[in-house]
Amino acid sequence: MATVYPSTRTLDYSEFLDYYGSINAFACDNISIRTFSKVFLPTLYSIVFIVGLIGNGLVLCVLVKYHKRSNMSDVCLFNLALSDLLFLLSLPFWAHYAAITQWVFGRFMCHAVTALYMLGFYGSIFFMILMTIDRYAVIVHTYTSIFSKYRSVRATIALILFMWTLSLGASLPIIIFSEVKNKSDGLTCSVEYPEGTAWRSLIYIELNILSLIIPLSVMVFCYSRIIPILMSMTSLKKHKAVRLMLVLVSVFFLFWTPYNVVIFLKFLHQLGYMSTCQWYQDLNMAMQWVETIAFTHCCLNPIIYAFVGQRFRNLFLKILKESFPCCFAWYTTIESGLTEKGSSSYSRSSVISRTKIVLL
Repeated sequence: MATVYPSTRTLDYSEFLDYYGSINAFACDNISIRTFSKVFLPTLYSIVFIVGLIGNGLVLCVLVKYHKRSNMSDVCLFNLALSDLLFLLSLPFWAHYAAITQWVFGRFMCHAVTALYMLGFYGSIFFMILMTIDRYAVIVHTYTSIFSKYRSVRATIALILFMWTLSLGASLPIIIFSEVKNKSDGLTCSVEYPEGTAWRSLIYIELNILSLIIPLSVMVFCYSRIIPILMSMTSLKKHKAVRLMLVLVSVFFLFWTPYNVVIFLKFLHQLGYMSTCQWYQDLNMAMQWVETIAFTHCCLNPIIYAFVGQRFRNLFLKILKESFPCCFAWYTTIESGLTEKGSSSYSRSSVISRTKIVLL
């Protein structure tokens, strides 16, 4: 059993056999790591599951209840939240697996839970990339971009299906190779790569490229072109839009870089470098921390992509007012008093219409 982030569990299982009592090429004492994992990982998984489920569930509720027309930004946000939910649904199973160190859900669920995690993992990344490109096309190439001009429902659906197909294609090797095995210490759900193949190394490379290099490069390029355009406009909201973009890039970099650094170190370990027992133990412990940091990003997605925007916050408050009118009577009074005052602010500059896709 891998150290417990589903990606590591499914990718690195054979390297962690001695982690739960089997014999590895070198016998390292992982008792302390095992004891730590059985408490730490289920606890963290449970917290991420609850927080992420609430946040992403609210995003889906708002988008489903108040969608009026085909909007690429809203469609991407909907699928981003859906991807995060798929990923989150796998966490209770991995938490149980980490706690008792045995897989008790059967062969089909091993494939199914692995599929949920991997589709959510890559889907979240690909839809963040698509949202970034969409914002770039709308703001930088407002009148010239084909991507901006032709936004039919059919084209939007085709693009979304293409993103899910890419996610499935990237996930397929891990889903196919995941198996339930009866080891000496009980049943396990792990990825069993064919002997003598380079699949494990290829998966490490794929993770580094798809989860960091490509998305970070796209975000840096697109936002570096968007920010100068926003700064040249006369709007009170431009600084908020710029700050939001800087937050998006910074958060993604801070949460995913440590994970990818450890993945690269494990790639080197797979090639025979850093093969000492101390490195083995350190990588096991480091992977638990950086994976936990990385997948908490799905809890922040609703905040940085949805609830930061005034429009989305207003829709969310509208749902709360409709559900709990007595608790939000004070807000209705304040809102009615500010409506007339704020109505003229929406005509100050055309930049608002151009940046609404950024502020959601």
